[in-house]
Amino acid sequence: MSKFTVKELPYTNNALAPAMSAETLEFHHDKHYAGYVNKLNELVEGTEFENRPLKEIILHAQGGIFNNAAQAWNHEFFFDQFSATPKAAPEGALAEALLHAFGSVEEFQKKFAAAAVGQFGSGWAWLCKNKDGQLVIDTESNAGNPMTKGLEPILCFDVWEHAYYIDFRNRRPDAMASWWKILDWATIEERF
Repeated sequence: MSKFTVKELPYTNNALAPAMSAETLEFHHDKHYAGYVNKLNELVEGTEFENRPLKEIILHAQGGIFNNAAQAWNHEFFFDQFSATPKAAPEGALAEALLHAFGSVEEFQKKFAAAAVGQFGSGWAWLCKNKDGQLVIDTESNAGNPMTKGLEPILCFDVWEHAYYIDFRNRRPDAMASWWKILDWATIEERF
């Protein structure tokens, strides 16, 4: 049986401060995300999902298996898009696509932040490509993942309180604003 493993961060725990503190990463990555991975391993043992990749599990499972698989995938995707030395702005095809879909990069960021801040309760805000290759903003509750709607994720913000509460308490808008400063647009361009 292949076990899912916790993916190491591509930076040190203190590399993203003050936008994301070492304490936040210790709880968010080492406890919450690791907890989803460990629970997924426990839940899939002896099931049809035991040796399937995360994406397949997300597209076909329900209940606890879906929730833990999606949260494992969502967190890996989230953590991988940040850098201590990020590319500060998109260029090329991604910049053109953002311009076409939203009018400007700044207007995209405003609309995306509004979606993230406006997500009721726990969940995720996503920038995705639809089946026509156009960029769209999607929000999902709890462990939701836009792949279940046929969308291809490009960027996401985690709006569960555990993602920002240590650093920003209940100030979700401030957390969202800080994350743009550590978002590595080079990574988002590669995903696009």
